[in-house]
Amino acid sequence: MPATVIVGAQWGDEGKGKIVDLLAQDADLVCRYQGGPNAGHTVVVGDDTYKIRQIPTGVIAGKRCAIGAGCVVDPAVLIGELDELESRGHETRGVLFVSGNAHLVMPWHVALDGARERRLGRLQIGTTRRGIGPAYADKATRIGIRVQDLLDAKILRQKLELAVAEKNVWLERVYELEPFDVERIVSEQLAHAERLGPYVADTSLLVDRALRAGERVLFEGAQGTLLDLDHGTYPFVTSSSPIAAGAAVSFGIGPNRIDEVLGVAKAYVTRVGEGPFPSEIVGPDHERVQSLGHEFGTVTGRERRCGWLDLVALRFAVRVNGITSLALTKLDVLSEFSELPVCVRYRLPDGSETEDFPAHQSDFHHCRPVFETLPGWATDLDGGLPEAARAYVSFVADALGVPVTLVGTGAAREHVLAL
Repeated sequence: MPATVIVGAQWGDEGKGKIVDLLAQDADLVCRYQGGPNAGHTVVVGDDTYKIRQIPTGVIAGKRCAIGAGCVVDPAVLIGELDELESRGHETRGVLFVSGNAHLVMPWHVALDGARERRLGRLQIGTTRRGIGPAYADKATRIGIRVQDLLDAKILRQKLELAVAEKNVWLERVYELEPFDVERIVSEQLAHAERLGPYVADTSLLVDRALRAGERVLFEGAQGTLLDLDHGTYPFVTSSSPIAAGAAVSFGIGPNRIDEVLGVAKAYVTRVGEGPFPSEIVGPDHERVQSLGHEFGTVTGRERRCGWLDLVALRFAVRVNGITSLALTKLDVLSEFSELPVCVRYRLPDGSETEDFPAHQSDFHHCRPVFETLPGWATDLDGGLPEAARAYVSFVADALGVPVTLVGTGAAREHVLAL
């Protein structure tokens, strides 16, 4: 279909990068619609491994790529990625387009992010401390600095002087940190402007023209459904909208322009940072899953918490995203287990059970998983899916009412089965 959104159906880290890279082979334009350098995609192509934080994954396949207005961009990080890709033989000029309406992550955002987390102590959210939340906060209060401001030195200086003066008050008086020197910041951003200027574009118009021409467009999110600012497990969420509707908002197209929504979920589930996690594994199996799945953050290196597959949360993701098909990744990680618990319901504090995701955070924080145990297959998946593995996939599809069309059986691009 011309327009497909690829959305994380869990707490992020579902393996979206690999799926986007795979589908990008047949796409014309790949678009990142939310988040910033707080999330990353790891893609393995042959002997090469790419860890991408801001640029859409399609760049590896040489496809045109766009960063939408719903993203926040750290110019230093973006330039670093451009330099690395070019050093590895990938063209970026005329390939990457960055929305002038996207907002910039500035050095004070990073400083404030870390300072706020430290002050919260045991109540901290568990952010990546990359300045994402403060950048989106400035966007919402209409004092943010946008990518297009880099194109006008006079406006850029005015906005930087105003922002630095305000943020230094917070840094010095509230958090007792060193202030930023405005001249140094201006000099740094002017240098960034020279490098990034050729990439700035009207990405809404770019996508509209591509769709009108019948081109195939992929939209990729950065985090997952349960980290959505409005619909996720607040306050343990990100600061933007990873759900599929965020793609239309970020690129300024009507929701009727989206044809398919492909949800990506691990065959188990992980989350990073704080917050409730009903199906979290307790005991030695947690370390086994973490080790077998190499569950460490692409950007931060932090250990990911691991749990058995949660169908209640997945059913919620299907509903809020309008998921039309599902990619189930890392099925191979479960090959080491003779039995596989799957969370099919939650037991609420009042003793009742539900298959629907709780609307009230207190219910979710105190619910307990109700597991159904499926047989494992205790063999690798190199030769295809054994009967027990197929039964596991079918169980998921039947429970969600959505077909599983792709199954990940390893880290490399070619380790995906189409069902």
